[in-house]
Amino acid sequence: MAGAEARSPASGRSPMARRSLATEKTWGEKDNMSRNSQNRISGSASRPPIPPLFLALLATMAAVYVAGRLWQDAEERVYLMQELDKKTSQGQSAISVDDTLQVITCREQQKKLSALEKELAAAREEGFVPKSLLKNDEAHPRKKILAVIGIITTYGRRKNRDAIRKAWMPTGSALKKLANEKGIIVRFVVGKSSKLGDSLHGEIDRENKQTNDFIILDDQLESPENRSKKMISFLVHAVENWEAEFFVKVNDDVFVNIDALGAMLTSYLDKSRIYVGCMKSGEVFSEPTNRWYEPDWWKFGDAKSYFRHASSDIFAISRALAQYVSMNRFILRTYAHDDISVGSWFIGLDVKHVNELKFCCSSQSTGAICANA
Repeated sequence: MAGAEARSPASGRSPMARRSLATEKTWGEKDNMSRNSQNRISGSASRPPIPPLFLALLATMAAVYVAGRLWQDAEERVYLMQELDKKTSQGQSAISVDDTLQVITCREQQKKLSALEKELAAAREEGFVPKSLLKNDEAHPRKKILAVIGIITTYGRRKNRDAIRKAWMPTGSALKKLANEKGIIVRFVVGKSSKLGDSLHGEIDRENKQTNDFIILDDQLESPENRSKKMISFLVHAVENWEAEFFVKVNDDVFVNIDALGAMLTSYLDKSRIYVGCMKSGEVFSEPTNRWYEPDWWKFGDAKSYFRHASSDIFAISRALAQYVSMNRFILRTYAHDDISVGSWFIGLDVKHVNELKFCCSSQSTGAICANA
């Protein structure tokens, strides 16, 4: 009996009562856990929040950084995208390293070209005279002369040259005296033979050793189709070697009154950009079999007529124009005939064209300073 009385109160309960008691304990434990979790949450929530101003500052800094990266090298990015579009349209999928280097090189060349264009514009305002040339002239002053006369000749025309020497061109000491006293330089102008050492080239060398009155253009091949380029080479050479007021071109079948020529040129000394000659125009021949055939005949319009230009027999240009030709020799367009080419170089410039009847060698007008042989 005493053992029965010592039993736990729960042991005397029914199984249903014991299950109910266990359930109550479980729910009690859950309540305790829930209260502990809420306490932890409320504790963490009690911490101080991050200031909104600090977050805004971080966002602004990030935006500025991203914007700076996006705008960095914007021009290069646009240019490369354009190149990419071009390459893609041509069936290429990407720009190579070589293409990128070409882009950089092109930009450097564009800067140099821009600087040259500015120098050219300044030179035009100064009468086509580059500042570097002016500085060189000041550092190494040369004796000013009135005119350099270039008699355009070629191989196999020794008789023409001898006739000119006898008629109007001084020789030897008289040639030097003409330069020293009247300021007039006279030279025959010839290019190099395509075959160095041939008999024709040797004849010119021997003749020049005797007379010493040639300008031999080492960088210019002698040929009929190169007459216009030969004219450029002559002016480049003359500008580099003489500081003359005028540069005159004469054919080797023309006789000139050199005293009258000097007097006439002196009357034009007050003109800085002047182109003097027997001005004419003429028909443009489009037939290849014609002696005066012009390959670029279609450029002269339906009327097939050349613009006004000086006759090829003789013409004169001022120093500023000769310097202009020298400066732009690599980009000047040449035509089939040298007189047309020279006229085209000045047609778009602010140049005074003078129709000098005294330069019309084929006419018998009074006071003419030249005549055809």
